[in-house]
Amino acid sequence: ASMLSWAGGSGGSQSYAATFCEVLLWTLIWAFFATFTNYFLGMFVAMAINKKGIKFKKGWRTILVLTIAIPQFISLLYVSKMFAKNGIINGFLLDMGWITQAIDFFGDASRPWLARVTVILINIWIGIPYLMLITTGILMNIPADIYESAKIDGASGWQQYRKITLPYMLFVTGPYLLTSFTGNMNNFNVIYLLTAGAPTNAAASL
Repeated sequence: ASMLSWAGGSGGSQSYAATFCEVLLWTLIWAFFATFTNYFLGMFVAMAINKKGIKFKKGWRTILVLTIAIPQFISLLYVSKMFAKNGIINGFLLDMGWITQAIDFFGDASRPWLARVTVILINIWIGIPYLMLITTGILMNIPADIYESAKIDGASGWQQYRKITLPYMLFVTGPYLLTSFTGNMNNFNVIYLLTAGAPTNAAASL
């Protein structure tokens, strides 16, 4: 009964039920943003590179693919050092005079949202190149005459994306989105390698 009770224990600690619901909510938020921010931003990057008139398309793709070639755990450990209190990010912000004291991006228990937002942004940097490769191949398979017909009918760029590109992409990548969302709910590496479980909730009864 005490495990299912919402009331906290002595010393202001949270109950198991409250802690579980808090962790579950954050896990769902993380899975949603980790899945769909990478999906849509990766698609937009692919569309931008494939757009007519863009030069050095192979070069841009190569630069993005290089981030995939580096093992993920190495990238995450390196980035975690960059965002440390004595890392280059804080050093740059201090040198520019934008902050007066180092920001604890991952360990500030009074602002847990800061660690969460930082983790989501870093995951975008990691995930966009992979989604760019997937969506590039799919975009090339959409018949060009459909877009030409839409232009003749006066469709804007946004209307072409909403009525042609997005439905086609969702139809082809629907199973991927489902497996990606499920995988992000169980994604231990990104969170742990960046924050090591911080910030600690002192009120949680673990």
